Amino acid sequence: MQLPVELIPFKTADATVDAVKSGDIDLVFVAIDPVRSADISYTPAYIQIEGAYIVKTSSPIKANEEVDTVGTEIVVGKGSAYDLYLTREIKHASLLRAASSQAVVDDFMLGKGNVAAGVKQQLESDAKRYEGLRMLPGRFMVINQAIGIPKARPNYEATNTYLSNVISELKQSGFVAESMKRHNIQGAKVAD
Repeated sequence: MQLPVELIPFKTADATVDAVKSGDIDLVFVAIDPVRSADISYTPAYIQIEGAYIVKTSSPIKANEEVDTVGTEIVVGKGSAYDLYLTREIKHASLLRAASSQAVVDDFMLGKGNVAAGVKQQLESDAKRYEGLRMLPGRFMVINQAIGIPKARPNYEATNTYLSNVISELKQSGFVAESMKRHNIQGAKVAD
């Protein structure tokens, strides 16, 4: 049986997750997160990307371990995987939420916060648009991307099993790695 497919882009991960939870869409390609797991069932991850920090070159902060201190304000994309992660993990710094992941560095350069957090590739791209920025070495988290299905959907377990098998086959066959190479995707790797 063939079904029509409609790809619907969203500006933020938060909006995508809301749409799948409300039943407006059938599945999402999104980062796995325990908060989202209350409403979403995930396939195994197909790719991994990294969450990283960027600071102004004048910043005294030199390492990821120095970020979670009183007085540090971290700009994050509202509802993103790294927002959810940092909300759980940050104990002393404050989080300032930008409207989207794409707006993080723009807000940061307009004077919001003293550290920007995001997907490493996005931050590296943004660093080319502005002068006076530097990436902190390493990463503060690994982001596992997967397909998510709403748990409210009838027989979601069977759908998840089917899609999990498809993801496993696509990874094992080399399709995911070849697709990333063909589309020149840098900084991501096929998930284990």
